[in-house]
Amino acid sequence: MSDVMDILANASFWVAVLRTATPLLLGTLGVLLCERAGVLNLGIEGIMVAGAFTGWLTVYTGHGLWTGVLVAALTGAVLGSLHAWLTVGLALSQHVSGLGITMLATALSYYGYRVSFPKVNTPPTITPFEAMDWLPIPILGDQTALTLLALLLVPLLAWVLFRTPLGLAVRMVGENPQAAEGQGVAVMAVRSGAIIAGSALMGVAGAFLTLSAFNAFFFNMVNGRGWICVALVVFASWRPGKALLGALLFAFFDALQLRLQQSGDGLVPYQFYLMLPYLLSILALVLVARKAAYPQALMKPYRKGER
Repeated sequence: MSDVMDILANASFWVAVLRTATPLLLGTLGVLLCERAGVLNLGIEGIMVAGAFTGWLTVYTGHGLWTGVLVAALTGAVLGSLHAWLTVGLALSQHVSGLGITMLATALSYYGYRVSFPKVNTPPTITPFEAMDWLPIPILGDQTALTLLALLLVPLLAWVLFRTPLGLAVRMVGENPQAAEGQGVAVMAVRSGAIIAGSALMGVAGAFLTLSAFNAFFFNMVNGRGWICVALVVFASWRPGKALLGALLFAFFDALQLRLQQSGDGLVPYQFYLMLPYLLSILALVLVARKAAYPQALMKPYRKGER
């Protein structure tokens, strides 16, 4: 217990929590936007990998960091367009399409890396985003601009979804697309737009790993974060504010287990600490998910004119 209290009293621990939560928050907001429109996007894992690679490669070839972020967002948008075409345009299985995009995007990214660096054993590095030392706010001043961007997106997305006609249209097509069609809403266009915008956020989530958290691209660096984001959306009850809470909660457990491993006496196997954040997150998910009000048209194909 004293070890835990010492860890919690250390400011560097909370800096690590916020840094760990950033890609989860960006990815969760992306999934949330897709699902609010009624489409499950299991392509997030591959989209994050592709965003991480293309963003990093853009900077490595001499372009600016923000250009890398933009390229990662565009990469996510392109893959989101493919998912939208398959699930909205052709009304195919959202599960199969998403998993297919994950495999396609991951394989293309790894192939692109091998083709670009065929004889490199150590991943080449770039100069990542620097901490915002100019910001006189504890903990946040030790983060990069991408973390600030992620935090600002939370109230922005909440405002769009719950305070604007566009957000109402997104929620309508996710709840009752037939009723939305009756009100003159272009259901397929709104769903496709939400998928593309959400996938762009997923690409930026991946870019955070290579342009901010680390300074290189390496295989398996996303390491299941995309699947965690899918679960966090349920924990958040499809609300941006709760998505922030969920991302911070998982990041807290993850950062805590790393420090407990470092300060452990060897009596507890390290595998216990590795599984700790997942166990606690599953427990929190079970407690919350039973009361979650999911979008009623989620995962249901829509065909114009059908009743």
